[in-house]
Amino acid sequence: MRPARPEFSSGPCAKRPGWAPENLSNAVLGRSHRSKIGKSRLKEAIDRTREVLEVPDDYLIGIVPGSDTGAVEMALWSLLGPRPVQLLAFESFGKDWVTDVVKQLKLPAEVLDAPYGQLPDLTKVRPDADLVFTWNGTTSGVRVPNADFIAADREGLTICDATSAAFAQTLDWPKLDVVTFSWQKALGGEAAHGVLILSPRAVARLESYTPAWPMPKLFRMTKNGKVTLDLFEGATINTPSMLAVEDAVDALKWAAGIGGLAEMKRRADANLAILADWVARTDWVDFLAEDASIRSNTSVCLKVVDPRVTSLPADAQADFAKKLASALEKEGVALDVGGYRDAPPGLRIWCGATVDTSDLDALTPWLDWAFATVASELAAA
Repeated sequence: MRPARPEFSSGPCAKRPGWAPENLSNAVLGRSHRSKIGKSRLKEAIDRTREVLEVPDDYLIGIVPGSDTGAVEMALWSLLGPRPVQLLAFESFGKDWVTDVVKQLKLPAEVLDAPYGQLPDLTKVRPDADLVFTWNGTTSGVRVPNADFIAADREGLTICDATSAAFAQTLDWPKLDVVTFSWQKALGGEAAHGVLILSPRAVARLESYTPAWPMPKLFRMTKNGKVTLDLFEGATINTPSMLAVEDAVDALKWAAGIGGLAEMKRRADANLAILADWVARTDWVDFLAEDASIRSNTSVCLKVVDPRVTSLPADAQADFAKKLASALEKEGVALDVGGYRDAPPGLRIWCGATVDTSDLDALTPWLDWAFATVASELAAA
């Protein structure tokens, strides 16, 4: 048995089941994205996002440049400054936002951090501060279990990088003021575009606060003290790929057709369950996130716990993990499943809704095969 689709990359992720290039035949190509039909297709992507993600009607949704990173940067540069800032850093991208806020914007900020596989102390989150955090740590396999740590009567804004949580986990919209994601994660879409979602509180901040630093054109969301609403109705700051837009629309149609957000979450949970059952009966591997209540159901990160490997020097452990991923790729059963370069060595297997549970079921024996194969080299050495 082999996975029918061995694409388990954590970004760009597997295309939706049944995807084919012919699905994009209606893409608005060779036309201006500002044409009537171009704008309508961009607006369709926004409207379908609102429907599938169940975004409140009074939140704005915009398509922005630079993938999820671009969307987060727009929020950081445009909104931070008037209040104290806190950041949660428990994986690579959360640490990147710390660098941006502290070293680039040079704002005094409190960093609540934790090692890979764990969460910071969420009881230290302050209601008077602006909070920047990732909902799901793509590189650590850790997610916040819910938004209970955010005060309903908070004074600060919450800026949530939800790129590997959206479409797979329950986002608590009343607790979130800025939400970002990219199409290439849980939708299996194409890269380079980000989605930025703003609450009325975030809009009020944009219209009442002018940052002290110069604002690059790509980040500007206001004009004459008012939010540029065109950006959230199908216009974009720069030229988008209409082929990528069509691909996103196709994925959103698929998501709605299978049952919307509830079914996408169910599929991701079922995928995680396959790996959880396998880990429970397998002695050489464990989750990087040992606490099941904070374990991601999309970017599942695994670590090797066999003593033959854990007794090796750190560089040799990293080499072992690379050989695992390489063996799986050479066999054509799992592509791009190496752990993130800054994370502890191991495997990272995408379990989002575009992945079929049957493929993960077929994968687990191959994981055991890869371990046995690479471990035998240790014995030979």
